Amino acid sequence: MRETKTDRAFNIFNIVFLAIVALLVIYPLVFVLSASLSNPQYVLSGELWLWPKEFTLDAYEKVFKNEDIINGFVNTLKYTVFGTILNVIMTILAAYPLSRRDLKGRGFIMAFIVFTMFFSGGLIPTYLLIRDLGMLNTFWVMVIPNAVAVWNIIIMRTFFQSIPHELEESAMIDGAGNLKILWSIVLPLSFPVIAVMVLFYSVGHWNSYFQALIYLQDQEKFPLQLILRQILIQGQTDDMIKATSESFLAQQLSVEGLKYAVLIVANLPMLMLYPFLQRYFVKGVMIGSLKG
Repeated sequence: MRETKTDRAFNIFNIVFLAIVALLVIYPLVFVLSASLSNPQYVLSGELWLWPKEFTLDAYEKVFKNEDIINGFVNTLKYTVFGTILNVIMTILAAYPLSRRDLKGRGFIMAFIVFTMFFSGGLIPTYLLIRDLGMLNTFWVMVIPNAVAVWNIIIMRTFFQSIPHELEESAMIDGAGNLKILWSIVLPLSFPVIAVMVLFYSVGHWNSYFQALIYLQDQEKFPLQLILRQILIQGQTDDMIKATSESFLAQQLSVEGLKYAVLIVANLPMLMLYPFLQRYFVKGVMIGSLKG
C-alpha cells in the first residue's frame, strides 16, 4: 500500500516523540556516569552537562576501598541470587497446578490467592510474625517473606494455560506423571516467561532496602541499597573521606563524587542483566503472536 501524507506525518511525529522520550530516559544515566568520572567541582558548579570534565577515578577508588560498600554488594548479590531462585521455583510450583484443568477447586484457590493482593495483615502484625518465627536479623528474613508474588503467579499461570493441552494429554498416554510433564514439556516451552520472572524478581531483590531497614540490625548484613541510602539521604560518608586531612570544601567535593560513583556501582549489574534476557522477551512476543 502506498503511504499517504497522513501516514508519513504520523510516522514522523512518532519518531520525534519517541526520540524525545529516549533522550529523557538516557540523559540522567549518562549524566550520573559522567559526574562519577569528573572533577566534583564541575558538578557542584553546574558546569557539567554531558561529557566528563577532568577525568578521574578517585570516587571509584574510595568506593572499592570501603568495606561497608563491598560487604553490602556481596550481601545484595547473595539475597538476589538465592531469593530469585526461590521465587522462581515457588512461582512455578504455584502456577502450574492452577493452570491444570483437572485441579478441583482451582477457582476458589486462585480467588483466595488474589485476595492477598488487596488485603494484608499490615506492617506491625508481619513484624511480630517474623519475630516469633526467629527470622529477625537473619539471612532468611530477606528471602522467605517475599518468596512469591501473586501477580507473577497470574502471569506464569496464564502462560502455562497457553501451552497446547494436547501435549500434556499425549504425555499422560505415554505414562508421564505431573512432575515429568512439568519438567520435560512445560518448562522447556516456558523459557520466555521464566526469563521475565527472573528479571522481575532479581530487580526487586536488588533494589530492596525497606525490608532490611525494618528487620536487620547488624550492619554486616545490610544490602547495598541500604548502604546507598545512608550515603545519599543520611550523609554518612565519614568513613570514606579523611576529615582530618581535608578541608570542608574538599570533603564536600569528595562526598559529591562518591554519591554518583556508588549509584553507578549499585545499578550497573541490573543494567548488564537486561541485555542477556532481552532475546527471551522477543521470543515471548513472537510466541504470543503466533498463538494469537
